[in-house]
Amino acid sequence: MSLKEAIRNGQSKLSIIYSVQFRIFLIICITGIFSCLFMRFGIMRSYQNRAVEVRTQDVQNQLVILADHLITYNYLQDSSSEIINAELKQLSDLYDGRVLVIDSNFRIIKDTYNTKMGRIIVSEDVIKCFRGQSVSGYDDENQYIEMTVPIVSKAENRNDTIGVILASVSTESISANTDILNRNAVIISIIVLCFIFAAAIGISRILIRPFERVTKAITEVKAGYSDEKIEVNDYLETKHIVDAFNQLQTRMKALNDSREEFVANVSHELKTPITSIKVLADSLNTQEDVPVELYREFMTDIVHEIDRENQIINDLLALVKMDKKGENLQIESVDMNNLIESIFKRLSPLAKQGKVDLIFESRRSVSAEIDNVKMTLAITNLIENGIKYNHEEGFVKVILDADYQSCIITVSDSGIGIPEEDCKHIFERFYRVDKSHSREIGGTGLGLAITRNAVLMHRGTIDVESVPGEGTEFTMTVPLIHISSTSKDNKGENDEPSKE
Repeated sequence: MSLKEAIRNGQSKLSIIYSVQFRIFLIICITGIFSCLFMRFGIMRSYQNRAVEVRTQDVQNQLVILADHLITYNYLQDSSSEIINAELKQLSDLYDGRVLVIDSNFRIIKDTYNTKMGRIIVSEDVIKCFRGQSVSGYDDENQYIEMTVPIVSKAENRNDTIGVILASVSTESISANTDILNRNAVIISIIVLCFIFAAAIGISRILIRPFERVTKAITEVKAGYSDEKIEVNDYLETKHIVDAFNQLQTRMKALNDSREEFVANVSHELKTPITSIKVLADSLNTQEDVPVELYREFMTDIVHEIDRENQIINDLLALVKMDKKGENLQIESVDMNNLIESIFKRLSPLAKQGKVDLIFESRRSVSAEIDNVKMTLAITNLIENGIKYNHEEGFVKVILDADYQSCIITVSDSGIGIPEEDCKHIFERFYRVDKSHSREIGGTGLGLAITRNAVLMHRGTIDVESVPGEGTEFTMTVPLIHISSTSKDNKGENDEPSKE
């Protein structure tokens, strides 16, 4: 993915953030509306319940006093008392209700409506009241409170229930007050919602500003007006977005710089042999009667430069193949001991020429699932470098080991070593620690890059430790069982590698 594509994708994703402003507005509005509705419902319900409770308590108190008067005036035996009748009528008129006085025979001796005088009434509430249990209830649908109060005789220190007062009280006045409060609450809710809408618009705009700055900064980077890092740390979310974009931008810049440097290095490396060949050929063409010895010498140099050019091209092709994904690996089970021994046989002439001893130490027999060609190339590069950059009478030692899941190959030498500041760059393409020495030896600067890519394709690791003047040690770790990038191998987790 190029930097422009990354910016375009980032901008398209961040453009969606503009919908966040509407979502924030919507969330605040919905929250405000439901809050107002719940608050209004809760307040109205609380008021109604409290008003009914107060009305019930007031009427009960009045009925208790009235019950005492009924005993005082012996009203259950003689219901002609004008004082009691006046109190009953006043109570029923005051609360817009109805009062029934019932004697011990369940007979109605007084009805403020004068419709059920002398009738017998037997109901659950009346029976409970005769047993000493006052009952009250609220009928919300018909809007009235019904309650019973016992008439208790205290003669001879006995508390006997000799009658019951049954009263029904209207709550229309409470409902009327509730309607008025409800209308006022609606008006207040509308006013509050207007403020909520205004606040929602303002808050959503304030909250979205950092995202707008992020989008504007990305647009400027996309247009090429700026390549600076974006700094928008208002919220944790914007900080994460900006950090991710800055990391992506840095990565893309590094890839772009690496690509440009790679092209420049390839051009330079390919141009150098061609320039040498041209100089040698021009020298032969400009001279007459060139001696055979000089002609052969120049032709030998030309062949050497052609071989060098061919080596660079082959290394580049190998590196291109290494850059591809691990699905291109030709995986097979390989005996690592035999693999390293075959590499030693091929490189022994080069080691003898440089008077370098090759030492192979196998700590166990190891079989691994690898690409034979690529892994051979990787190990060969490490051993070959150890031979080339070594002292006379030096050594290159390879140690083969394994644990329950990895093959471990250590390549150490007694060579010239690598400075600490160069260790982190040696796997880069065309990077040379000592350019003059490298060109004398004939390296292309691609060997370690090829090695590293081969190891990464096998999902392994490679580390280097070096002391200038004392030598270098590479440690390469590769899984014994190959795991592809798309799916895991179906082998069981308990499968053990071949060991002795």
